Amino acid sequence: MTQQPAVFLDRDGTINEQMGYINHISRFILLPGAAQAIRILNEQHIPVVVVTNQSGLARGYFPSSLLDEVHARMERELAAEGAHIDGLYICPHHPEAKEEQFRKDCNCRKPKTGLLEQAAADLGLDLGRSFMVGDRWSDLKCGDRVGATSILVLTGYGRGDLEYIGPQQEMQPATVAEDLPAAAGWILEQLKG
Repeated sequence: MTQQPAVFLDRDGTINEQMGYINHISRFILLPGAAQAIRILNEQHIPVVVVTNQSGLARGYFPSSLLDEVHARMERELAAEGAHIDGLYICPHHPEAKEEQFRKDCNCRKPKTGLLEQAAADLGLDLGRSFMVGDRWSDLKCGDRVGATSILVLTGYGRGDLEYIGPQQEMQPATVAEDLPAAAGWILEQLKG
């Protein structure tokens, strides 16, 4: 089976509004156009995989049941717009976690690459031909480290990261997109080219 490229998406600030920690279901709000952007990728048979750091779990800010509820809502809201994700990979760890089960220096907390590598193994993905879309430099570095093409979106922390974090970084995104729909359009152009 030939491995195919995928689009990896950060969650908070890329798909839904950046609220700090989503410590209540009412704080999960899809960004305008996010579902349509994912649907466009779905229609082109490009796997869409969400990769998200969720250290709020480790810090004891919310239970894992809330994380499950948030992701069920995300999948329902995407489905209502004719969109779906092909995979969801979560890093619940933090080295200073309050919850001992999550207190570890893992290989999955972005910018480390464990989430992408696990998804690639599970779903038969070609990381070197894939794309990583996010609103933080940690997302971009994660994609870059596996050979994926990294795209910064200006939603969430994106504008601030571009202005204050980006200039000091050696690694730069392949492109900067206004939002997820703009990133999806750019990705489709690259794949056609």
